[in-house]
Amino acid sequence: MLSTAKSALRPSLTRLFAASATKRSLHTLPDLPYAYNALEPYISEAIMKLHHTKHHQTYVNGLNAAEQSYAKSPSVKEKIALQSALKFNGGGHINHSLFWKNLSPSNVDGGNLPDGPLKKAIERDFGSVEEFKKQFNAATAAIQGSGWGWLGYNSATNRLEIVTTANQDPLLSHTPIIGVDIWEHAFYLQYQNVKADYLTAIWNVINFKEAEQRLAEAAN
Repeated sequence: MLSTAKSALRPSLTRLFAASATKRSLHTLPDLPYAYNALEPYISEAIMKLHHTKHHQTYVNGLNAAEQSYAKSPSVKEKIALQSALKFNGGGHINHSLFWKNLSPSNVDGGNLPDGPLKKAIERDFGSVEEFKKQFNAATAAIQGSGWGWLGYNSATNRLEIVTTANQDPLLSHTPIIGVDIWEHAFYLQYQNVKADYLTAIWNVINFKEAEQRLAEAAN
């Protein structure tokens, strides 16, 4: 199980967390690769500020606190009791760090899926790009409560698959290629309870260039 998790998280997470893993330093909130208003009108500046500086920062703080408590814990029982906090906050940090890179302004790389390996793989595994988006949105909108929708690479079959995870659970069964946050804090200020509108809009700012890089790393 552990080896499966490691292979699924590699290589995208390796790029994200190599420095902190080497130094064993405290986790920190990553800078966004664009301005808070850069994803408008599809994701508002208010949402991006709240999502990044409040929600993601909370996961970072919680992860650091849980890891420090774990290191100081004198008993196995106490270490076991900390597993849920490590999973929730660690998953939140991993997922959001991937998510920010998944997005790009529509006047840069956002929404543009050029001909290439990723488009070919999507057309092979889903029939067409539009059919993929339709299936992805349906699966993600169907999540009960909060969670994430993923386009993941299955190393056992060498195919792309749509997967969902609950809460802040990270994607361990596949290599994450594209992840979409369906927690209300990701869309409610702008789209209220209409998940479908948020999921339709977000494809205009999906960074397919980053997704294709992740696919290339995973397939090697």
